[in-house]
Amino acid sequence: MIEYIKGELTDLTPALAVVEAAGVGYALNISLNTFTAIQGKKDVRLYVHEALVAGGRDDSFTLYGFASKQEREVYRLLITVSGVGANTARMILSTMSPAELGSAISTGNERLIKSVKGIGLKTAQRIIVDLRDKILSLGMATEEKSDVAAAVVNVEVRDEAVSALTMLGFSPAPSAKVVVTILEEHPDMPVEQVVKLALKQIK
Repeated sequence: MIEYIKGELTDLTPALAVVEAAGVGYALNISLNTFTAIQGKKDVRLYVHEALVAGGRDDSFTLYGFASKQEREVYRLLITVSGVGANTARMILSTMSPAELGSAISTGNERLIKSVKGIGLKTAQRIIVDLRDKILSLGMATEEKSDVAAAVVNVEVRDEAVSALTMLGFSPAPSAKVVVTILEEHPDMPVEQVVKLALKQIK
């Protein structure tokens, strides 16, 4: 089992990081929280969750990378909940930080959790019921806001945001429409915040 990968960050998008270690480039799926944490860094350490899907012709081996052990732990808790798969868990952690999610779960804020794209009321309630005690045991009931990255040129923000949303499973055309609308209202908004807003608005 891979615990973490430490090396040079050779490529980075809001949804994917490529880390070169010992001559091998590892592609790791990441959340927006991890993107924010490692953006601008040359060397990084990402804690790894390995996902192996076997059966038939669609065998796959996917690596997920996290800037902190805490985020990886929350991700692993989320995917134990019925109805929450790998991409849904990553989307939750792209919409909220681990601390914000911990606060929402511990206070029973189902409305906030339900605001994540793809999460219905029943799933939000199930997340709260299944994870409340575990979240409290991790000491994550206090909300902490993570720093946002500096704003970049709007065209770059648009392209990166649409790319991230496409990698998360949304169609490029409606994603681009929502992203452009957000940037018209908030021209200096950084890419991870644009994606977070878009996740709540895409139909």
